[in-house]
Amino acid sequence: MKKSITTAVLAALGQLALSYPVWGAGFALIENSASGLGSAYAGAAALGEDPSTVWFNPAAMNLLADQQVAVVLHAIKPTASYTDEGSYVNPKLTGGVVPYSLTGSNDTTSTLGIVPNLYYVVPFQERWRFGLGINVPFGLETSYDDDWVGRYHALNSKIETININPALSWEASNNLSLGFGVNIQYLKAELSRKIDSSYVCLGIAGTDPTLRAECVSSGLYIPSNAATDSAGKVNADNWAMGYNLGLLYRFNESARIGLTYRSEISHSVDGDGEFDVYPALREFLDRPDVGLNTLFTDSGVSAEADLPASASLSGVFSVNDQLSLLADITWTGWSSFPELRYVYDNPVQPDSVTEESWEDSMRYSLGLNYREGPRIWRMGVAYDETPIPDPQHRTPRIPGNDRTWLALGVGLPVTETIWLDLGYAHLFVDDMAIDHADQAGYTLSGIYEADVDILSIQATMKL
Repeated sequence: MKKSITTAVLAALGQLALSYPVWGAGFALIENSASGLGSAYAGAAALGEDPSTVWFNPAAMNLLADQQVAVVLHAIKPTASYTDEGSYVNPKLTGGVVPYSLTGSNDTTSTLGIVPNLYYVVPFQERWRFGLGINVPFGLETSYDDDWVGRYHALNSKIETININPALSWEASNNLSLGFGVNIQYLKAELSRKIDSSYVCLGIAGTDPTLRAECVSSGLYIPSNAATDSAGKVNADNWAMGYNLGLLYRFNESARIGLTYRSEISHSVDGDGEFDVYPALREFLDRPDVGLNTLFTDSGVSAEADLPASASLSGVFSVNDQLSLLADITWTGWSSFPELRYVYDNPVQPDSVTEESWEDSMRYSLGLNYREGPRIWRMGVAYDETPIPDPQHRTPRIPGNDRTWLALGVGLPVTETIWLDLGYAHLFVDDMAIDHADQAGYTLSGIYEADVDILSIQATMKL
């Protein structure tokens, strides 16, 4: 009877972005500059080499002497192939666990996402800088066939964000700069799944012989029968606010560190829940002796979503005029996501609850920049931990796992005022076991194999 639509609600970059797929550390998107991608974002909070530092560390805006604007596009291509290993329906329907009783095909989800960023920095007075960043800090898109084996867990999931970040930096001394920013964030989610009509009918009928006979006569007695499936969908959105802080300390001309913190942002999401109910199930629910004619009817819906806080410590060390070594450690507070609970305005419709129990995660990266004449060559590696604690809490909406980055990039002048950066990264994602039971007791048990390719381009102009 219960509608289980899972995972996190987040938001959209207006109409600029097409989609935001991701496989790995939750649904955070670190892809916020092409210059940073080439070195796997090592040293991102200490570099301050272009306007994207508005996002990575506003304090480092003081390293920019000119008014600048940067436009960035990322193409993100994840691919994940699922292989079933014995998924099963609620054991109460089959007298015990029956492997492969949850029927359907294996599936591959692969969506090309286009993620844009825009940044602007302008000096004013001697020690102050103003910056503005518009980017996509969180995102997800997965899409499966209507008849795949996990259809009762997830069909389509599209989670999008847009973050508007005005910021200031102040050079407190020759060695120390401080930064502060405000984050105005919009989130949007579109989530859908199938509903097993036979499970609903048999669950309501219980041991009542008359009602069970009605399920049989209506063809609603075979669990996991795709031909009689119903469907549910949620669309929801919200605006909320947070802040970010930054510090940059320069030991000398060769070494500096950056420290930055982004606050948690709490969203109270509102939207619509819609249902497409199989006709025989609708007739069953409308029976006077069942008395559930408002179950699975369209309704308003709300949810609370706390997007995690994060903190980064970065270092840059210049070996000589050509070579710089970069490092970064980033913490993300995913423990702010213990569950996803949707509450329907319809009092007959039970809450949709998915226990997530995510854990805080870490990201480690090392890289280098090598200057050869007017060009800068970049390379980097990173290790990105997943916040998903175990296969029981992995869902097909976000089947992420630990991932290892290998990245390359180049920056070169186009004219005296325009600089171009190109970056590429391949992400190796560890195989992802899933053994997740949804709210109806249907267990999806199998393995995902995944990888991700990212290609980014950035144009920076001095104004």
